[in-house]
Order: sequence, then structure tokens, then C-alpha cells
Amino acid sequence: MSSDRETCNSRHITWLMKSCFPCPHDTSTPTTTTTTTIISTTKPSHLQASFPTHATTISSLPDDIVLDCLSRVPSSSLPQLSIVCRRWSRLLTSPHFLDLRRSHSLLRHTTVAISATDSGFSVATLENTSWNSSSLFLPDPNHTVSFDDYYYSLLSHARVVSIGPRIYVVGRNATMRCDTWTSTVTSCCAMTFPRKKFAMATVAGKIYVASGGSRTDAVEEYDPVSDRWSVVAHAPRRRYGCVGASVDGVFYIIGGLRIGASEQNEFSSQAAGGAGAHAAYASSMDLFDVEGRVWLRSRAVPGGGCVVAACAAAGRVYALTSHAVEISLWSFDARRRSSDKGGSLSSFGSGEWCRIKSPPLPAQVRVDTRMRFSCVGMGDKVVLIQVPGCGNEGRRSSKEGFVMVYDCNTGEWSRGADLPECFRRAAYVGVEC
Repeated sequence: MSSDRETCNSRHITWLMKSCFPCPHDTSTPTTTTTTTIISTTKPSHLQASFPTHATTISSLPDDIVLDCLSRVPSSSLPQLSIVCRRWSRLLTSPHFLDLRRSHSLLRHTTVAISATDSGFSVATLENTSWNSSSLFLPDPNHTVSFDDYYYSLLSHARVVSIGPRIYVVGRNATMRCDTWTSTVTSCCAMTFPRKKFAMATVAGKIYVASGGSRTDAVEEYDPVSDRWSVVAHAPRRRYGCVGASVDGVFYIIGGLRIGASEQNEFSSQAAGGAGAHAAYASSMDLFDVEGRVWLRSRAVPGGGCVVAACAAAGRVYALTSHAVEISLWSFDARRRSSDKGGSLSSFGSGEWCRIKSPPLPAQVRVDTRMRFSCVGMGDKVVLIQVPGCGNEGRRSSKEGFVMVYDCNTGEWSRGADLPECFRRAAYVGVEC
């Protein structure tokens, strides 16, 4: 047996894994015949004379055929398949694999809550209407990771996104990767420019960040394969406290505090924890076409309120805005009408924001400036999580931590399971695999 780790092994006795190797009893002479054969099977005697007798293994097949085979495997078997060999691990976490799973309607969508502990990240998942029991993600034994108090701070100021089964926690000076299949945490390369309250989203298997600071307008791209950040563009304006989303190859940078020459002192006051009584929040958004490396025209979220949360679901961008004691939800058709990527607004769906049914908040909940929300896209649903804060006495209310679910197809809201007590100070992200 070859010692090359790229070659599949057969520790797990399944037909799919065992087929990685040719039959040891096959003594047939290789042939140059171009006839294609499928994974080794026993042929009827009347067909043996018509076809070459050598076997074709999965290891010798091109990536696109292997991907097609793996994309049809049940979700419960994917974690085991990911540890068969490095090649399979790479293919199973590639954007092409997710596209194939999506075309087969086999993607499983979940909402994940991540909370920091003394020894790792604690994770719970929301599927259908209930939260599953939490599991602990420990540091990868091949990488030295020390948690302690540092990771509490990292999670409280980080943005969180997912690429397939992997969750990326990106903070001011650190990037962590949480693998939901192996329950391990790995330290990755940090951003080039330190940021806080920035916009972040994933496009085609890569992570994009923008804004979150007064010293740079750079848009950075993170490649998980090379574990490297690079500057790919410069934003038309700087923001602080903005949110990010992505649909159809476009990175959306929404809301936040506008940072300009006349607003530097105001931004510094906000960043330092000042009152910022005269802060002006932007309801506009900037659209970056990742493939074309161009900025597209867009329309501001109507109403002039503060965008407090946003996400993408079912080909639309959803933005939750706040007007002091009232909140509203808006949707923007983000799907392109054609393959034209010239930057025209007409290349997107309607090009207009549409106000949709506001979430029916519990009667005992009073909307105020202390209330915070998080939006998570979960397939064709939007999960709205009310993130608990602190009242005037510094105590959390038992009425906080509720979850509402919006069905993008029916346009109706339903009540989800409330957040478990230990996850009411967590970060939330949608995962598909």
C-alpha cells in the first residue's frame, strides 16, 4: 500500500471506500482501449469477452466524476467520508460540491449558535423548531490553540460566516475555523487590517470583508485553501457598524456609521465607547461584484432607519431596520436577470426594496435602543434572533432570547424555540452541507 496520504484508505469497510483500490487478485494486463468502465463489479460471463477486464477505481477518476458520486451520499455519511483522504476532504469542502448538493436538493440547512468556553467553542444547532443539544469544539491537536479569556473577547467582537461544514470566526486580530464534521477548532491567518464591526460574507468559497475602520477602505478576500488574506478592491466609502450579505456573486455592505473627513472624531468617539449623540447612520448599501471586481449601483433601504441586521435567503437580501421604538423588515431581489455584469442596476431583479410583514414580537417585549438582533439565512427561511442585552440594572430579562422564523415562500412568521440560556451571549450563523 502506498504511504501517500492523498491515496484513499479502506479503514471504513464500505463499498465506496474499498473501491479506491484495484482488486489485488486482478492479474489482467493493462490495455489501451478507451472504453470507459464503472467502479469494479462482477460482470456476467456473456459480457466478459466484450469489455476490457481491468478495473477502474475511484482514485483514477477525475475530480468531476468523484464529486458527482460523493454529492449523492446521505448527509449522515459525509463526516466519515471527509477523513478518508485529503483529496476527498478537499472535494467535500469545495464550492462545486455544494453546488451539486444544491442541484440534487440534498443540502441540509441549519442555524448554529457558537459560545466561548474555557476549553473551546460550545455549539448548538437549530433544526426545524428545536435546538439540539450542544457539543464542544476542541482545539485541533495538530495546531496549538489556547482559549482562556482571549476567545471570549474574540467572539464578542467577531463576525461569523460558513463555507459548507466549516464556520469561520473572524475577529480584529485573529481568524478561527470550526469544523462541524470533526468538532475541532483551527487557528488561521488574521486579516491584514484590524477591523471592528465590519461587513463580511462568503462568495464562491471565499470570504470577503470591508469597512469597520477609519484607516482603510480596502476590501479583503480570504482564500481558505491557501490560508491567505489579500486586498482585492477599495470601497467607495468607509463605514463602521455595517453588516454584510451575498447573493449571486455580489458582496453587499449594508448600513453602518458613515466615516468621512468630517466624521473622524465622531467615529473615534464611537469606537472608544463614547455616546456619539450626533452619529449619522447610513441606510445605503454598496455592492461589489466579486468576479468582475467592479462596484454596482444600488438603492438605499427606504425609511432612513438604522440597519441593525441583514442576511441573504432564497435569492434575496433581507434587512431589519430600527426607528427607535419600531422595527421593520425589507427585502431586495438580488438575483441577476441576465449574465450581464456591467454594473447596471437593471441586471438585478426588481432593483427595488420591498417592505414585508414585520415580525410579530411577543407582547411583553418592548423595542428600545438596547435591543439587538441577528438575522440568519437558512435555506428559504430567515431566522430572526433577539440577542439578549442588559437592562438599566445590568440584569438580563427572562423575556429575551426569543427566535422568530420567516418563511420566504409563504410570507408568514412563526415562533421558533427560545435560545438556551447558555447561548444567549453567542454568535449565530447559517450552515449548509
